[in-house]
Amino acid sequence: MIPGPKRPEAPTEEAVQDPSVARPPYLYPDYRATRLRAPRRPLVVLPERLLDPGGPVFGELTPHQLEADLTRQHKGEPLGQRIIVAGTLRDGSGRPIRGQLIEIWQANAAGRYAHQGDQHPAPLDPNFTGTGRLLTDSEGRYRFVTIRPGAYPWQNNPNAWRPAHIHFSVFGTAFDQRLVTQMYFPGDPLMATDPISSAIEPRARRRMVSDLDLGLTVEQWALGYRFDIVVEGSAATPFEEVGRA
Repeated sequence: MIPGPKRPEAPTEEAVQDPSVARPPYLYPDYRATRLRAPRRPLVVLPERLLDPGGPVFGELTPHQLEADLTRQHKGEPLGQRIIVAGTLRDGSGRPIRGQLIEIWQANAAGRYAHQGDQHPAPLDPNFTGTGRLLTDSEGRYRFVTIRPGAYPWQNNPNAWRPAHIHFSVFGTAFDQRLVTQMYFPGDPLMATDPISSAIEPRARRRMVSDLDLGLTVEQWALGYRFDIVVEGSAATPFEEVGRA
């Protein structure tokens, strides 16, 4: 019998008491990879000339409108449930952030990434690459059309599965101002055993879960999910270190 996934431990008492804690800790033992990469000595500030600017992943030219519709980037229709993901990018004062680059990447409907590093036995979809980008409009709004991603196994612990999610990368006024987060879907039972999302203080974790929005839904075509992003302040969306699963 395959053992069931271990339920992650709750965040530390200090994190629970402080509602402003929205970033996961460097070391969260239930998330196995943090045991290897969490710093064991005080951090050292490097000279600015040594910093990696970390520019856009999917190109530096102005995004084409087709890049915001992940279902139309190939000749055929991708498999899976079509969805619309939309929201607003705002600063800590609630002001819209205009003309900012947002990139997304995700697994396909079978839970597999179109990436050589993903070799688990789920089918690839020749009509779905799983990457997109756009610039926010004059009101800070964005809108992607895509396919709802599937859950997938990973080797953090026995019988570990990541809940369905979409990665978001948000850029500021310079390429070194980059924030990365994950958007989850409402009611996903796998979040209860997921150490990546469980590393976030519960009140802040809710900001990573999208809302089903029938106002965004296009009848007989695609379900709509709203995911608003706040980059700073007490209501900030939890952001993470680049490179999470």
